[in-house]
Amino acid sequence: MPDDDLLEDDEKLEPEPEPEPAPEAFDEPAEPAAVDADDVDEAEEDGVRAAGAVVPYDPLQRYLAEIRRYPLLSREEEHDLAVRYKEHQDIEAAYRLVTANLRLVVMIARNYQRAFRTLLDLVQEGNVGLMEAVKNFDPYRGVRFPSYAVWWIRAYIIRYVMNNWRMVKVGTTQAQRKLFFNLQKEKERLEAEGFTAGPKLLAQRLDVKESEVVEMQQRLAGRDLSIDTPLDQGGEATMLDFLASPGATAEEEVADSESRQLLSRKIREFGDTLTGKEKVIFDARLMAEEPLTLQDIGDRYGISRERVRQLEERIKKKLKKHLLADNPDLQDAVVDIIR
Repeated sequence: MPDDDLLEDDEKLEPEPEPEPAPEAFDEPAEPAAVDADDVDEAEEDGVRAAGAVVPYDPLQRYLAEIRRYPLLSREEEHDLAVRYKEHQDIEAAYRLVTANLRLVVMIARNYQRAFRTLLDLVQEGNVGLMEAVKNFDPYRGVRFPSYAVWWIRAYIIRYVMNNWRMVKVGTTQAQRKLFFNLQKEKERLEAEGFTAGPKLLAQRLDVKESEVVEMQQRLAGRDLSIDTPLDQGGEATMLDFLASPGATAEEEVADSESRQLLSRKIREFGDTLTGKEKVIFDARLMAEEPLTLQDIGDRYGISRERVRQLEERIKKKLKKHLLADNPDLQDAVVDIIR
């Protein structure tokens, strides 16, 4: 593991501020008391079976064999290494903290293997979270490092699962993440108990809104579909052929041009009907690219700013009436102009 990885600034995730908060949405043990070697052995056996080759070998099997070489640390060793890194930025101490807890990452990653089958990808993300835990761990709070690191590891794994489950994200809020991981599990639990796992009952058991259960079921039941996929087998037409163009059509462009020309002509006609102060306010305030201030016009005619504002509002009302007199369809355009 390169030393530079320990100091790499990746996108930061903030775990729970205290090391012992309730696990909330993910229905997992609050903290792993110890790394179970049987879990690592089982993962290694899964890797052997998945290989399906004459010589049973795959990257997962090799990785699990490698991390067994690193010894676990006692509480005193953890504290000493954490102090060395925090006080002196000792990279070797950080390296030992990380390698001694690689089996912890595997154990946590296996909890999410059902949602994301590629275990090594989950382990990789969990290792990034483990390194972030080393950088942020405070050895003076009396908490063992694995109890603190589990929250960083889990946060990075969850983020990875949610971002890569589909091309379109299926869960971004806390309630959606809760549903994503627990919906199918709770449904199976209810059916095993003899209940019909409807949205209302699932919402009660998971403490979320019924509409959120329905929405998540629809998202999970659907699938990503490429717009380049032929609509008919062997056909050439795709969904892309039926999507509306992001730009305006020729008819819309012509209509928009005619509307602008009509508005411009009507505004010029209205300006020709004004005289005196109203004409100055119309030209210098409403039509100018760099309009004069109310105070500037007030000083010119010896009146207050408030009086100029009142005259301006009166001109706007007269202009609106003039523009809509024969063209009520221009209502939206007039509202944009007169504010």
